[in-house]
Amino acid sequence: MAAVSIPPKQNDSLGKSSTRRKTRQELYDKRYPKVINEDEIIWRDRYNFFLERGWELRPRYRPDWMPSWAGTSINPLDCEDSIGSIISIILDAKRATDGFLVCLKRVVCQSKEVQIGNFLSSPELGGCSDNHCVPILDSFQDPLSPEFEYIVMPFLRPFDDPDFWVVGEIIDFIGQMLEGLAFMHSRRVYHGDLTGSNIMMDARPIYPDGWHPIMRYASVDGINVLRPLARIDHPVRYYIIDYDCSIMLLPNESQFINDLGGHDQEVPELSLNKPFDVFKLDVFTLGNVFLKNFHQKYLGLEFLLEFINYMMNQDPANRPTAQEACQRWQIAKSTFNPSIMRWRLRKPDESIGERVVLDTYAIAHHGIQSMKRLFQVIRINYR
Repeated sequence: MAAVSIPPKQNDSLGKSSTRRKTRQELYDKRYPKVINEDEIIWRDRYNFFLERGWELRPRYRPDWMPSWAGTSINPLDCEDSIGSIISIILDAKRATDGFLVCLKRVVCQSKEVQIGNFLSSPELGGCSDNHCVPILDSFQDPLSPEFEYIVMPFLRPFDDPDFWVVGEIIDFIGQMLEGLAFMHSRRVYHGDLTGSNIMMDARPIYPDGWHPIMRYASVDGINVLRPLARIDHPVRYYIIDYDCSIMLLPNESQFINDLGGHDQEVPELSLNKPFDVFKLDVFTLGNVFLKNFHQKYLGLEFLLEFINYMMNQDPANRPTAQEACQRWQIAKSTFNPSIMRWRLRKPDESIGERVVLDTYAIAHHGIQSMKRLFQVIRINYR
């Protein structure tokens, strides 16, 4: 009988492992392509132009960029240059002289956003303590598409990222926003869309080492998860942005206009189809920010409701001006018991377990801060 030759058994585990590696690599290549996307090309093509103006884009946008993970076993997730842009007309950059993080925004030439932004950032107004309009650091025309220009602003975070932690942080926010709106109106500028998406903050006090401009939860290199400091101990400054819907009225021009308003379509006068006081629209819209982002989001803020209703009066004639609302808030604030400032904010959907953990942390943090203040007083008294 002839001998039967039996082929060696294939190592199935090696084959499967090779297939998994290939599949993983294909997923990486799809999610992290080795070329920039179409929306990013305009930024790459102007890299040197921005640099000459003093604004440096991330390495990803250099004309000779090659992915740092290409040809290596490095996971693209561990490479900062794998992180692309999200909004095509906006990109982060650094001031070349000191690394200060800024936002570049591409806008149509001579747009209201540029004109009003530059006016509110002028030397006469930019230094006013009650000016909470985002500063315009620079503006210039696009060298390749002259119908566009760029404005440069500090890189800010959404006002509610991270979440508010204690009552005092909300009280501070309300005061700053009323002050900022009163300032705009005193200069005859109507915002028109003062919703939550158009309010930002300079978060450097609570993220002293910075954060990644796209992956906001991460460190500057995009790798480590950050833990913010508390606003109550490290106060931030809030800013009003985006003047797409804004109007700058002349000194003698009527403030009663038949306008379309912004994203807040709950403003009652928008349904009347007749001219209305545009400044009163801003007051209602900001009141709605307070209502939706605070009173409806957290428990125990009933003391805000009377003031919110005051700002959101359905009859514009009985609604306060921004200045009147600001003054009334200062009076109300003076009556608040100081102890409420560090009350932890609670959400309606917290589980019992979450509440116990968060309350314990809040009590411990409050105790540490109290001890710090005590030792500061002791040091002062014994000098």
